[in-house]
Amino acid sequence: MRTVVAVYTGQGLADPLKKVFQELLPDVRLVNIIDDSLIGDVVKAGRVPPGVARRLVQYYRHGEELGADVILNTCSSVGEVADMARQLIGVPIVKIDQAMAAAAAARYDRIAVLATLPSTLEPTMRLIEKEARAAGRAVALVNGLAAGAFEALNGGRPEEHDRLILETAERVAGEADVIVLAQGSMARMESRLSEATGKPVLSSPRLGVEQVREVLERFAGLEGGEAGAR
Repeated sequence: MRTVVAVYTGQGLADPLKKVFQELLPDVRLVNIIDDSLIGDVVKAGRVPPGVARRLVQYYRHGEELGADVILNTCSSVGEVADMARQLIGVPIVKIDQAMAAAAAARYDRIAVLATLPSTLEPTMRLIEKEARAAGRAVALVNGLAAGAFEALNGGRPEEHDRLILETAERVAGEADVIVLAQGSMARMESRLSEATGKPVLSSPRLGVEQVREVLERFAGLEGGEAGAR
């Protein structure tokens, strides 16, 4: 049985992502490592502080020790730490938002990035720009920061959180060909936002797990080829 270790900086995405795994990779052993202090420290600092980066690398190492075939980084705010850690960890690290960013950069010219935190918005925009450069394309990015939405959700006001995200999506839709949801926890609003704006909306959880599946299949194929050669 293959093992995937998912590393979380908060609680909100674990249950929805588990359902995606059950659908797309039902035979995979999924192990969750959750430290919900991480996102609080990132929000407080407005960036990824060194202490958070160190703890994340430790969790990736723990994932390797747990027998992971793939480690899934589930938080867009810390994706650049995952990039760095790939040089240190002996198993593949998949960033949950990389496939989403690549799809947006390959298909669309004007991309609105919707987020509730600057610390998530900015690295997601950088990732899309990176994927666009790799594809040899020039894209225009639209800032879709839903100010106050994160605080509303943390304050127990999910309806206000959703309202602010919807209002932000409607505000930026006229400037964009597609809306990208920078936080996986926003995926539940994908259909609602698309209906309200008339624009395609991309979210990361399903695309991220599909990329995990591709990596697992590729390594299974390599192992099969090596066995055949022997």
